[in-house]
Amino acid sequence: MQTFAPIALFVYNRPQHTERTIKFLKQNQLASESRLFIFSDGFKSAEDEAKVLEVRELLKNIDGFKSVEVVERKENMGLANSVIAGVSRLVKDYKQVIVMEDDLITSPYTLTYFNEALDRYRKEDQVMHIGAYMYPLKENNIPESFFYRAATSWGWATWDRAWQHFEPNIDTLMAQFDAKKRAAFSIEHKMNFWKQMQDFKKGKNNSWAIRWYASIFLKGGLTLNPAQSLVNNIGHDGTGIHSGINDIYNVIINPKPISEYPAEIKENKAAYETIKEFLSTRKGNLWERLKRYLKQRLG
Repeated sequence: MQTFAPIALFVYNRPQHTERTIKFLKQNQLASESRLFIFSDGFKSAEDEAKVLEVRELLKNIDGFKSVEVVERKENMGLANSVIAGVSRLVKDYKQVIVMEDDLITSPYTLTYFNEALDRYRKEDQVMHIGAYMYPLKENNIPESFFYRAATSWGWATWDRAWQHFEPNIDTLMAQFDAKKRAAFSIEHKMNFWKQMQDFKKGKNNSWAIRWYASIFLKGGLTLNPAQSLVNNIGHDGTGIHSGINDIYNVIINPKPISEYPAEIKENKAAYETIKEFLSTRKGNLWERLKRYLKQRLG
């Protein structure tokens, strides 16, 4: 009998988002056979307290999963520390984990994709991360799923064998990069991944995701990704701690299950070029950028 990966869901102070995330997760084909662990971070201010308690009230009545465990943190750990602690606990106990946050809506086949991929690549050390999100790519010359270097953080899965390589220390990570690696890491400077590393060092962000991608990259690891996204982020409405109002990354979720997985463990060149092209043009021309900036400023 197959044991399906436990789901770690990280929530904070957004009851409406949390409710939608759980509603869509519950509609997944494998929901009733999956254990759900919900990590509710403690409030960091009096303003947040009411919303955090509202989320916790909502979590008392969840059904539709094999089991539900809610972990209520007394202190505010922050998303990064909460994710690191939750993922570390579940991979220790179950050897694998699926990770979701409170602003992601899923396809009915998202859990199927994660579990099939976790099974398929379990013994392939180079495959370190399975992502469910993909940018809204226009090209259709890439396979249904493919390997790529960067790790997306909106819905993902991994194994204990890969997570043991997670290096939280930013100095240890940065010391291993030279100019050539920095270029490869940042998709030939088309994405601000290296800046995210620098910003973390300066205390401007507290991202677990950039350190996880760097850990994978430095090990020569690969990530599995769908050509059409199996999740959409609904948090870009200004309510999130870590997100602004932004529609560049909005996607239409793939309505079909993934049926093809790569046999060869290597980065897909066509997918890499397509993603690079998307990243280099994603912000549009000067007028489109200005419009977006004004929209964000004026709300």
